[in-house]
Amino acid sequence: MTASFRNSILLFFSVFFSFPLIAQIPKVTCGSIKRLDNFPSKFVDARNVDVWLPEGYSPGKKYNVLYMHDGQALFDSTLMWNKQEWGADEVLCKLLAEKKIKDCIVVGIWNTGVKRFPEYFPQKAFYSMNQEGQQKILAIGRDKGTPLIGTGPFSDNYLKFLVTELKPYIDAHFSTMHDQQHTFIAGSSMGGLISMYAICEYPKVFGGAACMSTHWPGIFTTVDNPIPEAFLQYLKTHLPSPKNHKIYFDYGSETLDAMYKPYQLQADTIMRAAGYTEINWITREYPGADHSERSWHKRLDVPVMFLLGK
Repeated sequence: MTASFRNSILLFFSVFFSFPLIAQIPKVTCGSIKRLDNFPSKFVDARNVDVWLPEGYSPGKKYNVLYMHDGQALFDSTLMWNKQEWGADEVLCKLLAEKKIKDCIVVGIWNTGVKRFPEYFPQKAFYSMNQEGQQKILAIGRDKGTPLIGTGPFSDNYLKFLVTELKPYIDAHFSTMHDQQHTFIAGSSMGGLISMYAICEYPKVFGGAACMSTHWPGIFTTVDNPIPEAFLQYLKTHLPSPKNHKIYFDYGSETLDAMYKPYQLQADTIMRAAGYTEINWITREYPGADHSERSWHKRLDVPVMFLLGK
């Protein structure tokens, strides 16, 4: 394992497992944040949700909704240990001002630290593996002997929270268009996996998904790893219809992203075989891009335009 790859794994864990309890409301370049503190759920742990409203938000208009994972990393780098952010407000403000995308709000769903992996790991794909494969993955430690996926993924419950608890609340308290063609989901890395899983599991809820730097390996090695095959087989058998769905994938070439290309090429073959074309599917390669919020910020406009473009 090279030093740069080892450092990228450490960065991955630091970014997604070491968030302090952030009390401050993120400061945004434009628009405003409405904080839903410790939003409760009967399916998963309570968490903060930050809802971004664009400039001129009005209850007299109806808005598309973009649900985004890892919500604490979306808006304000000063609250992040690594001083990086997606800059989602900046990207959307610019596109809205240029009238390139439809009116929308962003629902930033915080992750819960150590439970991020089991919440974001596609559950049905995991349990499609044989017992040997499952036990091998469960035995992998994160740090200090804590298993990476705990006793097993529970992403089905995470999606139930999102679809049956959070979305109804958002639709009841904000001026949104409720239907599938105006509801989208996005994330990076494990957030890319759960976005893929969400549109496959709930094709009547989500009309589009942006899966950036999708973490196809599931863990941090490609050697004797049954996970990518399980993910790809799940995608092959659960893809929603290309007639009314859009899916975006991308990957870089540095740090963790250097692992992704071979698997993404296999996913692309599956997309073509399912009838997806450039009209409803994009895969982009970004040579030189690493696995970081800084990189995702630089290209966030591409999936946003693809999903929400006029």
